[in-house]
Amino acid sequence: MLKENYELVDQKITEACKRAGRDRKDVTLIAVSKTKPLSDIEELLAETDAIDFGENKVQELVDKYETVSRKVNWHMIGHLQTNKVKYIVDKVCLIHSVDSVNLAKTIEKEAAKHDVIVKVLIEVNVAGEESKFGVSVEETEDLIMQIKDFPHIQIEGLMTIAPFVDDPEDNRVHFRRLRELLLDINSKNIDNVHMNVLSMGMTNDYEVAVEEGATMVRVGTGIFGARNYNI
Repeated sequence: MLKENYELVDQKITEACKRAGRDRKDVTLIAVSKTKPLSDIEELLAETDAIDFGENKVQELVDKYETVSRKVNWHMIGHLQTNKVKYIVDKVCLIHSVDSVNLAKTIEKEAAKHDVIVKVLIEVNVAGEESKFGVSVEETEDLIMQIKDFPHIQIEGLMTIAPFVDDPEDNRVHFRRLRELLLDINSKNIDNVHMNVLSMGMTNDYEVAVEEGATMVRVGTGIFGARNYNI
């Protein structure tokens, strides 16, 4: 079933790319495996071309990193506390959720200890939801300017978590706004800042996100089914 789910999501991404006149290779599907057992990941690795997996919690990411049968690309997509940074800086391919100078300073400090360069995205709360993390659209460039010269951090783009809505079309405005923000920042050619990654869209709305320019979509329930939060 996981194989069929993954391939269905992949096909829908392909169709969304066609509608938008985009190349399918420009969109990375991240299988969000949070709360799911390692066996689910192993099943996808064995039966599909899945290689990118997303986790929300540091401990769960570390546990799976240490026990998975082969190398995969781990994405930290959840809110990251500064006291947990040291556990993952040398394990993740991308941190999607940088939303403060303080967090960036901690990543820089821990990355220096491990002698690694950590790729990050700036999390933007495009919809302005009080319950969500992330900087406002207006604060985004200021945060980038404050951390762009950290030698062990590479800013790769922007991320957002759109509101949970009944109609995915309702989030098109937020995805479009994030893409416009990315293009605006990119046009300024800021040293040491790449604006190549647009991480947006989840199970409920990833097709609309792809149509609006997402280069990474984060799909959990659509692949693994409903989550069990009581583990």
